Amino acid sequence: MRDPRRNSSPQRPQPVPPGPPVIEWPGLDEGHARAGQNLELLCVARGGNPLATLQWLKNGQPVSTAWGTEHAQAVARSTLVMIVRPEDHGARLSCEAYNSVSTGIQECGVTLQVTFPPSAITILGSASQSENKNVTLSCITKSSRPRVLLRWWLGWRQLLPTEETVMDGLHGGHISMSNLTFLARREDNGLTLTCEAFSEAFTKETFKKSLTLNVKYPAQKLWIEGPPEGQRLRAGTRVRLVCLAIGGNPDPSLTWYKDSRTVTEPRPPQEPRRVQLGSLEKSGSTFSRELVLITGPSDNQAKFTCKAGQLSASTQLVVQFPPTNVTILANASALRPGDALNLTCVSVSSNPPVNLSWDKEGERLEGVAATPRSAPFKGSAAARSVLLRMSSRDHGHRVTCRAHSTELRETVSAFYRLNVLYPPEFLGEQVLVVTAVEQGEALLPVSVSANPAPEAFNWTFRGYRLSPAGGPRHRILSGGALQLWNVTRADDGLYQLHCQNSEGTAEALVRLDVHYAPIIRALQDPTEVNIGDSVDIVCTVDANPILPEMFNWERLGEEEEDQSLDDMEKISKGSTGRLRIHHAKLTQAGAYQCIVDNGVAPPARGLVRLVVRFAPHVEHPSPLTKVAAAGDSTSSATLHCRARGVPNIVFTWTKNGVPLDLQDPRYTEHTYHQSGVHSSLLTIANVSAAQDYALFTCTATNPLGSDHTDIQLVSISRPDPPLGLKVVSMTPYSVGLEWKPGFDGGLPQSFQIRYEALGTPGFLYMNVLPPQATTFTLTGLQPSTRYRLWLLASNALGDSGLADKGSQISVTTPGLDQPSGEPDYQLPTEQPAGPSKLPLLPVLFAVGGLLLLSNASCVGGFLWQRRLKRLAEGISEKTEAGSEEDRVRNEYEESQWTGDRDTRSSMVSTTDVEPYYHSMRDFSPQLPPTLEEVSYPRGLTGLEEENMTFPGHVYDEVERLYAPSGAWGPLYDEVPMGSCDLYWPEDRYEDARGIYDQVAGDLDPMEPDALPFELRGQLV
Repeated sequence: MRDPRRNSSPQRPQPVPPGPPVIEWPGLDEGHARAGQNLELLCVARGGNPLATLQWLKNGQPVSTAWGTEHAQAVARSTLVMIVRPEDHGARLSCEAYNSVSTGIQECGVTLQVTFPPSAITILGSASQSENKNVTLSCITKSSRPRVLLRWWLGWRQLLPTEETVMDGLHGGHISMSNLTFLARREDNGLTLTCEAFSEAFTKETFKKSLTLNVKYPAQKLWIEGPPEGQRLRAGTRVRLVCLAIGGNPDPSLTWYKDSRTVTEPRPPQEPRRVQLGSLEKSGSTFSRELVLITGPSDNQAKFTCKAGQLSASTQLVVQFPPTNVTILANASALRPGDALNLTCVSVSSNPPVNLSWDKEGERLEGVAATPRSAPFKGSAAARSVLLRMSSRDHGHRVTCRAHSTELRETVSAFYRLNVLYPPEFLGEQVLVVTAVEQGEALLPVSVSANPAPEAFNWTFRGYRLSPAGGPRHRILSGGALQLWNVTRADDGLYQLHCQNSEGTAEALVRLDVHYAPIIRALQDPTEVNIGDSVDIVCTVDANPILPEMFNWERLGEEEEDQSLDDMEKISKGSTGRLRIHHAKLTQAGAYQCIVDNGVAPPARGLVRLVVRFAPHVEHPSPLTKVAAAGDSTSSATLHCRARGVPNIVFTWTKNGVPLDLQDPRYTEHTYHQSGVHSSLLTIANVSAAQDYALFTCTATNPLGSDHTDIQLVSISRPDPPLGLKVVSMTPYSVGLEWKPGFDGGLPQSFQIRYEALGTPGFLYMNVLPPQATTFTLTGLQPSTRYRLWLLASNALGDSGLADKGSQISVTTPGLDQPSGEPDYQLPTEQPAGPSKLPLLPVLFAVGGLLLLSNASCVGGFLWQRRLKRLAEGISEKTEAGSEEDRVRNEYEESQWTGDRDTRSSMVSTTDVEPYYHSMRDFSPQLPPTLEEVSYPRGLTGLEEENMTFPGHVYDEVERLYAPSGAWGPLYDEVPMGSCDLYWPEDRYEDARGIYDQVAGDLDPMEPDALPFELRGQLV
């Protein structure tokens, strides 16, 4: 039986050798290839088990062992890729196939037949030859297969070779050679000579080698371009010579010669270079080389030649030049006055000849012609002599010989300096007076002439010889001058100089005048004069020199009108100067300065005060002033009286015409003096309405007269109506107002505007903010509407009322089409509609407002009574507290003084035109205590009084401060006052202002019932 497993297993194929390999050659010509070709051969072996292994061999050497198999087709393939080279010619390429059961190696091969051109062409021989001579050349190629043919070209003309040869070359190729001989002609110069190789096997390629034919031949013509021969050239002229040649190969070498010597540029180049040799230049067939000369004497009649090979050209220059050298010869060197000197002048060479002449320091001398020598550079020589008699004045002089060429208009000069020996002689410019400044330096110069120079200079002063070696304050300079320093007045006088040399001696006198700055010896300070009288301010000085206009006067003042001296007379006589003042006026009082300047720094300055004495003048800009104070016997008031006058003023006070008893402890007076301004402060303690509400009179007295003013002490009250209400600007919706505040009644006041539109019922109110403002812009108005406005002033005691006509005004706002009264107006926050008829709703509001007003009046009466009671209690509490911070505020003050209007007491004029009052809340006078008073702690400070500074003059206006520091002491027991804030006494007196602080402090904004009804709000 068969084994089932044996019948079901596959049968294994039997090993079989592969078939013979086959080489697939591209193209028809098997084995033929060209050098440089990329040859790709495919070897295929079919069958075999296993498939065949393939490899490529070249001349028996493996070159590729890579192959591939396809089992489906039972094929093995191998590709050989190679670049064919000439050396591959004749090589055998073979493909071998075998497997593990092959009995031998099967092979298929092919032999390469390579075609390659010559790799290079070479021309042997020289392509440069002289004209009309034979040129012989050989053209040889590298090995090629097949052989190539050669032919010659000259330009576009073909030349026939004389001999052609073919030889075996490398790699089975052939070498071709062609010889050529032809006649070189001038017209063939520069043509291209080409050897060309060609073959039918290389029809698409051309192989050639080229040379440029160089035919040598000489230049055809040579000449020189330059100035015409015989033209006369001035020495220093720039001459350009150009040598030109036509033709020639190679380029002709042009060489310049001067008198058979080659011309070259000097090295290093001269500055400036006299010879510039250009390089050879070519333009077409013309060659040139230039020679640039700066002509000189050596170029006169010189022959310049240009050569190019056998050709040459020449030119000759004629150069005119001044004498190349002028020399003076003398028969002696050392001369003395009276000696004779013979000088000979020689001109070495010139063209054309020159004329010689002599002069001495510009004075012409007559000379004699001498025999000349031979001259170089083919020029002419000349000589001339002169005879001189010497004197001392001739020393250092120059004797000049001038060689002048008329044709050239040029002169060459030489001089001989005379050396004459003579004793010292002082010259006419010797200084006899020397001016010096004290404490400075002085130089006494010496103008002496001597040869040789003086051996010694000896100075004597007042019989004493000054040491030649010098001293603490002098030295003798090398030239003999005497130098002094730290000169004093004692050095003034005559100085004697004695000098000598080997030839003799001489003497001279020099005066030293010492100037010194002026010193004021006498100046009466102060100088006093009664107003209307005349006086001289005398200034006496010590100075040198004394000059007529050395006195000058200045008035010390900041303003130009204060410095004017037009109404004063200046007198100067000798060492005294006067400033004469006629009919002295108050405006002339003040500080003056005497300035003396005699040209020696520094000018002397002396300060003197002119005191103009005048009777007192109390400052009272209105007939009556008033000061407010509470008459509750607990407050204080201060009355201020201020006056001007010289000498010092004594103040006295009266009450209702009765002299005031200042021994009464309730009255305290303080007096202050500042130059011509005097102040008296009367403080009244525990003011009583029954005793102190009176008319106080302040009288100011000095020896020249007296003056007085009245001050009314009144009770605190409601403020006076504002004055001078006026419109300053207007727009359709606003109006700008301005006014002057009235008397505030002794309490801080504020302002309120009440206004109505005519034809419309009801009033509108507007509070002025800030309360102290005196200008305000009322907004929210209607265009083209007439309004009536009232301005009310109010304090804690009430308002000023509406009766005063100066506090009301009527205005009509402009329409929208009219120009505005101010550039930038403010639009109302809510623009009213302005109906033509009264609507019902506003009428109802008005009726309701009247009902509210009637009810509020009842409540207000009660609250007003309670308010007055609290006011009295507050006054009492404040008085007992005795505030240490605010004191003595109620004062009479000057109208220019300004301060905070939020005050506790004021004073005001009784006139309505220009009110005169001032708030005293923050007033602090800038006056120091007098010498008899003690220092007090700080009382009232803070108000800067602008007009408490003082002028440059002493007893005049008090607009500014000018007091030269350290210039003088106080006059008439005056107390110096500074510009800083001053402290007034506070330990003895109560502060009147503190009484009213309690009133203001009690006004709690959170309790409107505590205020009078009219101060609670606005009626709307």
